[in-house]
Order: sequence, then C-alpha cells, then structure tokens
Amino acid sequence: MSQKITGIFNILATPFTPDYQLDVTSLRQLVNFQLNMGAYGLTILGVLGEAAKMSVDERKLVVETVIETVAGRVPVVVGTSHEDTATCVALSKAAFAAGAAGVMIAPPRMEKPTDERVIGLYSEIATHIDQPIVVQDFPPVNGVIMSADMLATLAEKIPNARYLKLEDPPLMEKIGAIRARTDKFEIFGGLGGMFLLEELGRGASGTMTGFAFTEILVAIYQAFNEGRRDEAERIFDHYLPLIRYENQPVINLTIRKELLYRRGAMAHPTLRQPFVPIDAGTHEEIGWILKRVGIADPTQKVQL
Repeated sequence: MSQKITGIFNILATPFTPDYQLDVTSLRQLVNFQLNMGAYGLTILGVLGEAAKMSVDERKLVVETVIETVAGRVPVVVGTSHEDTATCVALSKAAFAAGAAGVMIAPPRMEKPTDERVIGLYSEIATHIDQPIVVQDFPPVNGVIMSADMLATLAEKIPNARYLKLEDPPLMEKIGAIRARTDKFEIFGGLGGMFLLEELGRGASGTMTGFAFTEILVAIYQAFNEGRRDEAERIFDHYLPLIRYENQPVINLTIRKELLYRRGAMAHPTLRQPFVPIDAGTHEEIGWILKRVGIADPTQKVQL
C-alpha cells in the first residue's frame, strides 16, 4: 500500500563516528528521535545526508537501516541522484525493494542542461520505475535551472513525477508560477524552513528540510492547515531567529549536526570531508540563540 507523501518531512542527517565511519547505532537513534518529534516522513540521502560522500554500498546500508527502523510508521523518501543514470535507476529500484515510498532525484551537472535533456532524463528513469518520483529542483548543487514551464511539461509527460522539492529562490513566486501552469505537483519547500509559512500560503504541501527542531515546523504546519493562522504566525515568528541562524550558508550542515548532537539525537556531530567547521564563537552563539527563543533543554521536545 502506498503511503501519502505530504506534510513535514525531516531530511535526515547521516551520523558518522569520529573516524568518519557510518554510525548505524546513531542512525537508528536519530530515526526514532525524528519520529518522536512528529515528522510526517523522512527523506534520506539528500544533500544534507552527505550522500555524495558515501559509496553505493554505504547508501544501501543507510536505506536498509532507516526503513527497517521506521517499520512502516511513516513514509520514507530516498535520494537516489547520481551522475550515472544506470546507477540512479539501480539505487531507485533498490530503495523501492526495501520499502521506500518514493525516490528524490536531481539532474546531474550537464554541459548544456536544456529543457529537453532534463525532461529526457526523467523520462528515461521513468521507463524503469513506475513508483513515485520527487523531482529535486536545487540549482546550487547541479547548476540546472528548471523553469516553471519546463516543470509543468515534465509533470504532464511523466505520470509518476508528482512531487517537487523546490529550493530555487524566489520560492514563493516560483510556487505561484508552477501552480498557475499545473495542478499535478505536490510541492515541498526547503531552505531550512525559513519560508515555510509563506510557502504554505502559496499552496505548498509541506516542506522537506533538515531543521533540527522538527516539532516546531510540525506545529506551524498543523496550525496553518487547521485554520489557526494567528497561531501559525506566532510560532513561526518566535522561532525564526533559530531557523535563520541554523541555515547559514556554508556552515548550515555543521550547525545542524551540532544541534542534533546537543539534542541527544546522535552520538557525534562528525561530518565527512569536505566540510567547514564552526569556531568557538559560533558554538557560543548557538547556546545564546537557544536561550533567546526559550529552549532551556534542547534534549526535550519543545513545548509550544
């Protein structure tokens, strides 16, 4: 039975030991932590999950571990992007065989990424898999610009490409442009949740982001969908300093793993190379930000 892909999906970090090996114990711990925080689903092996720093076998181990730990409680979307189309297809098939609800795929870097080439890529993949595809639109990673017109055409041509992970600013304007052209996409925002409230106002179905305090985003989403707009705005505005600080360019993943470590969600905040470390001042500022928004004990679920 297919699982509904909607709401707040946590893009799961990948825990590593201090010697840069996969930390399977922490991975299971992190899965249960995010589900306890109310995540509607998990997206694994995205950019935040450091998938590009892992071997194919390691990626398969992450998929198997997460899906086994989730045990059907929520849908799991697996990032299967790869520069080689055959490998992308193989990873996608393996993900669905393991029990994934969908796969998230971004185009690889291309010499001349025309609309026809990008649509052709997804069409080729769709000849091999007929399960849900989440189209990832994130130009900073691959340099591929997907226009609203092209995305609408893609949605019309590929029946199982029904989900869009959108991180191409200005987000709200692009959501509006896509919505004006097609109703076939469920659209998810990202960018650390910085524009969640506005994205929902433009018709987004939720967000996929790695923000370390999933329960805050869940509370905003639920209040908004239940028509309690004032409450959604209150929660969003109150925690926006934390959302903003965590999503700093260059060091956002480093901060995010540090926060997850402080929350007790993983044993170590280790990242694989290459990554940018944070300095002593940033460590102090993290504590300052938490205090400013009223989070005295980050290991506990935030009381909203």
